[in-house]
Amino acid sequence: MSVSIVYKYFPNLSEEQQKQLEKMELLYKDWNLKINVVSRKDIDELYLRHVLHSLGIAKVMEFHPKASVLDVGTGGGFPGIPLAILFPETHFTLVDSIGKKIRVVNEVVAGLGLKNVKAIHSRVEEIPGHFDFIVSRAVAAMPTFVHWTQGKIKKKSRHSLANGILYLKGGDLREELKEYPKARIYPLSDYFQEDFFETKKVVYLPLSN
Repeated sequence: MSVSIVYKYFPNLSEEQQKQLEKMELLYKDWNLKINVVSRKDIDELYLRHVLHSLGIAKVMEFHPKASVLDVGTGGGFPGIPLAILFPETHFTLVDSIGKKIRVVNEVVAGLGLKNVKAIHSRVEEIPGHFDFIVSRAVAAMPTFVHWTQGKIKKKSRHSLANGILYLKGGDLREELKEYPKARIYPLSDYFQEDFFETKKVVYLPLSN
């Protein structure tokens, strides 16, 4: 599936953003031959399963210029890199505990010419500073993730949603979220028509939890 799947849902991208998105496939295919960060099955569906999935967060939250976002367990750079393309004036910090994945992230970021991304090889608990939002793609059950990221979210909110966690998850989340009554679930099937998104969701957890 080509980059046109992204343009279908995000039709107002600048020429620069379109060029960056188009370049992603070549960069990931090239780096994936050296360091496997995206499964072989998924690399052919990069724009659907990785890029558009990551941009599901943008259907829930429009990040302000100068906002700071932490992507925890970024792997090959998802959701952070697609979001950084979409929000070029928002600062993204991408963190992963596996060094070779961060190496790929750094190479892709350089190849795309992204100036608003910093990639760090570290455990999230060791990252200094505070962020408006923390994003991730299902790296752990929510209680574990909340524990890892405790104390990392800025208290003062400037967005339409209060500062907190925006988490891409799938499946039945009732058990996992029962201790978080303020959590909100946004089904991605409300925004994207493709079957892939049928069970996919963005979970929003405000700071006050």
